[in-house]
Amino acid sequence: MANAGYGAVVAERDHEFVGGISPAMQTIETVVAEIAPTNIPVLLIGESGVGKALFARRIHRLSRRASERLLNVPCAAMNPVTFHSEIGLNHGSKEKESNSACGTIIFDEISELDLNCQRNLLYALPDGDATKEVVLTARVISTTSRNLDEEMRAGRFRNELYYRINGVCLRLPAVRERKEDIPILIEFFLTKHAAELGRPRPVLSARSVRTLLDHAWPGNIRELENVVKKIIVLGDETLALSEISVAPAAATTSNTPVLKQYSLKAAARAASRKAERELILEALERTRWNRKRAALELKISYKSLLYKLKQIGLSSSEAN
Repeated sequence: MANAGYGAVVAERDHEFVGGISPAMQTIETVVAEIAPTNIPVLLIGESGVGKALFARRIHRLSRRASERLLNVPCAAMNPVTFHSEIGLNHGSKEKESNSACGTIIFDEISELDLNCQRNLLYALPDGDATKEVVLTARVISTTSRNLDEEMRAGRFRNELYYRINGVCLRLPAVRERKEDIPILIEFFLTKHAAELGRPRPVLSARSVRTLLDHAWPGNIRELENVVKKIIVLGDETLALSEISVAPAAATTSNTPVLKQYSLKAAARAASRKAERELILEALERTRWNRKRAALELKISYKSLLYKLKQIGLSSSEAN
């Protein structure tokens, strides 16, 4: 495989991209590695297009329930009848039997959920009362692009439900807040979509990369991905980028990344670290977090595994 940087390694594994080399994304990756093996509810907050659904699926893949079914519930499309059927709240229904056995349920844009549906979901979730029959036993991951504090104050979101779903809250940064990751995202989408579309993989000019770095990306990763697709389909980066706007001060802002910082070597190193981390976590999951067995599977010494666990932010005392 050609060395196309970090994204190519991730694409080879699961055809999705999450993470990056920016400090914000590295912190989020560390937290995800800690919470994924648990059953704690997770709330993912971020602007539209930042990759909340990708991270939700990633948490499921790294969890102990990865072999079980993943159910995605589009909350904006739900009414009380369809919601009951979707998550199995209809007593005696086949849906109830099926969906209560899900490994993970993702409530996509949970702030869009009808108040009646919110009430029913609240009663279906565990509340610490051992005598209560719990309808939903799946791991719950919720996403929202709205400010739930404001939604609660306006009476559009139930306070009790917020506290049930907010076991751990992760805020995913907008692309403009993680400029360091833009070259890696570009590399990933170029490789992925050139292969999918059956087109040659373009090599962008420095000027085009600079244009992409300086753009504000209001549509975040989704917008960036569509622009890269356009470049591949048109085969003309100048034409494809003709409608990209750049903030007037972008070229002189001291916070704007310098193009020369993003070499393929740096991207490859980041890719290697990321792939190594995922392989270690997968080995630990397969061996039920038995470090010695995991080391044998990975064909490294036990001491080397402990060192690598420390490198990825997972202390050896936690990997039991």
